[in-house]
Amino acid sequence: MIGKRVGLLVVCVGIAVAAPSLGRAAVQQPLFAKQPDALKVSVVRTYPHDRNAFTQGLIWRDGMLYESTGLVGRSTLRKVDLATGAVKQQVPIPTPYFAEGLADVGNRLFQLTWQHGRVFLYDKNTLGRVGELAYQGEGWGLCHDGTSLVMSDGSDALTVRSASTFAVTRTVKVTMAGRPLGRINELECVGGDVYANVWTTDTIVRIDMKTGVVTARVDASGLLAPAERFGVDVLNGIAYDPADRTFLITGKLWPKLFRVRFVR
Repeated sequence: MIGKRVGLLVVCVGIAVAAPSLGRAAVQQPLFAKQPDALKVSVVRTYPHDRNAFTQGLIWRDGMLYESTGLVGRSTLRKVDLATGAVKQQVPIPTPYFAEGLADVGNRLFQLTWQHGRVFLYDKNTLGRVGELAYQGEGWGLCHDGTSLVMSDGSDALTVRSASTFAVTRTVKVTMAGRPLGRINELECVGGDVYANVWTTDTIVRIDMKTGVVTARVDASGLLAPAERFGVDVLNGIAYDPADRTFLITGKLWPKLFRVRFVR
């Protein structure tokens, strides 16, 4: 069952003042709450991307793009050549698993599953599976901050987890303009911040992991031309390239991947 992870939701409009670009992820805002910085994307370069890839996780390491793709029966772990979009190596994920977020810790890759409470561990060089760990609840996004793993489950909470046992060490509640922000999806850890897709939107948020406060909201709309949007799903997938401080972003079933900067 694909369930709520596929497609856009109907946006319900309430009487509260909301950020329109966030759809249902937006919530009532206190009148005098500090608003996050408003950023947009500046495209540096465009790359081809496999239109069959239902992107759930993205990592850029040592000149290689690692991608986790979802859907039951179609989930994979991949090594991808960024310049051409060609899949260099691929491991299928067996049913009934729906693959989700992806992170690396040293020479290990951690791949979440949506509703089965399993994180699969792989050797990063060979993509051979070397183990698995269990967790409670749903798995959405995952990143590594250099010490711990950070995981989303579609709610307003991020769990910080041990990289050796996957046990929860603390929970960070995410707020934007003073209110909880849910539907946090794919993650990328950069310094003391986490960048996150907000599911069903073209918005990326920057979260201060000390406080859980959203300090910036990035409008990533308009990346695909109208003709390119046929058959695609939502924006999802963030990878950071420290070499030039750019981000690689794409979406589920998107024909392109973009190297961007987040600017005012």
